Amino acid sequence: MSDFYDHLEARDPAQREADLMGRLPTVVAKAMQAPAYAAHLNGVQALDVTSRAALAALPVLRKSDLPALQKADPPFGGFVAEPMGGFARLFTSPGPIFEPECNHSDPWRSARALYAAGFRQGDIVLNTFSYHLTPGGFILDSGCRALGCPVIPAGPGNTEQQLQVISAYRPFAYTGTPDFLKIILEAADNAGVDVSSLRKAVVSGAAFPPSLQKAFAERGIDGYQVYAVAECGVVAYETPAREGLVVNEDIIVEIVRPGTGDPVAEGEVGEVVVTSLDPHHPIVRLALGDLSALLGGISPCGRTNARIKGWMGRADQTTKIKGMFVRPEQVAEVAKRHRELGRLRLVVTREDEMDVMTLKVESGVQDAALARTIAATVHSVTKLKGAVEFVPPGSLPNDGKVIADERKYD
Repeated sequence: MSDFYDHLEARDPAQREADLMGRLPTVVAKAMQAPAYAAHLNGVQALDVTSRAALAALPVLRKSDLPALQKADPPFGGFVAEPMGGFARLFTSPGPIFEPECNHSDPWRSARALYAAGFRQGDIVLNTFSYHLTPGGFILDSGCRALGCPVIPAGPGNTEQQLQVISAYRPFAYTGTPDFLKIILEAADNAGVDVSSLRKAVVSGAAFPPSLQKAFAERGIDGYQVYAVAECGVVAYETPAREGLVVNEDIIVEIVRPGTGDPVAEGEVGEVVVTSLDPHHPIVRLALGDLSALLGGISPCGRTNARIKGWMGRADQTTKIKGMFVRPEQVAEVAKRHRELGRLRLVVTREDEMDVMTLKVESGVQDAALARTIAATVHSVTKLKGAVEFVPPGSLPNDGKVIADERKYD
């Protein structure tokens, strides 16, 4: 059996580049059929966009701007030309940002990443990404089905039921956040449940530090990470070489200087910008707000596409916590609902290999009932649970920062 999903992965890099650049003008033209893209790319001659230099001359579209653009012109801000009836599913992610799912096999390009992690036809997969409104569960589900892997659509949470399902179906592989896999394994230990059938894992949505990768390996679980976004699915994925993440086929990744659209030199950290060549849902120079860097050379695994170092933080204050993006405007919404409070700062830390979210609140009134009310608002706005910590009025820095990512990884 081949180590590669298909022949595309081992192509000569020049052949791949010629293919991507040859298809790029058609995709830009298709994108410009949407009114907002036509305005955004005003004056661009699509047929002239035949090189990375020409692509880099186009303006970036910032993911952080999408909530406001979509609110002004629902549902997609005018950036999608296809009628909604032509899509398979319609999603909303925190922000909110609305996304369509294309109506063809493996629309999120995850099968390739799963195959690189060792998933094969017939392997039963426990998928714990959410199937509720957001595309997360379907991104991995569609790839599993493309490979011929039966999927248990477990979703997140309900650990006791997860253990029952594992006992009954004996899944070979797990997909979900690394944090939740750790929770499942610890719950199984406490309950005396055998989960030794799990041998592979593809994780995303949270950091996967070497310490956690090692902890899984010691339990016989070979874990790999993927970098995926709700707009176009899997952008890059880890391989057995364990040297960066290989960029997915049909995706063009640029690393640019944050706040600009200017590509940086190889190895320099910058903001990830993606262009998707799916003609049914083209995306042109979407700036994701994530930081990474391009690696030189070809992966020792034999895949010849470009590689990135992986997720290296955020170019803005938007922060991914437990697989969900939390944005400054969401903290502002909490403040709006509790006008009696002073400054707010959402602090993200890492404890016991899991993300922890704490909202620090300036308040002269500090009682448990108020803390519970604020925590309920935080959950309503962000869809995540977090602690509330009262601090004296005027004690939080007046530096404009409302989200502080203080996570440290081994």
